[in-house]
Amino acid sequence: MPVVVVATLKAKPESVETVREAGRTALAEVHGEPGCELYSLHEAEDGTFIFVEQWADADALKTHSTAPGVANLFGAIGEHLDGAPDIKMLQTVVGGDPAKAQLRP
Repeated sequence: MPVVVVATLKAKPESVETVREAGRTALAEVHGEPGCELYSLHEAEDGTFIFVEQWADADALKTHSTAPGVANLFGAIGEHLDGAPDIKMLQTVVGGDPAKAQLRP
């Protein structure tokens, strides 16, 4: 069963570009990981960055959590964040049109 993750990170005002570029680098690294079905980065006007992820299963997510891409990302942005990242693992609640109610690989 796919696992969806939403990770929210707030950049310090002077570090928005640094966090954005580190996020772009992470996208390229993580997309090649086994079981990665979606790994996208979104930015809000206030310097908040949100990763939306979908992993094939819990094992793929576990492998991702110790992969070089994650270590490189947090090594590059740790001091540039305004607070700790908020990472949530989610279960899809399907309703309405199932094709529009869930992420797809």
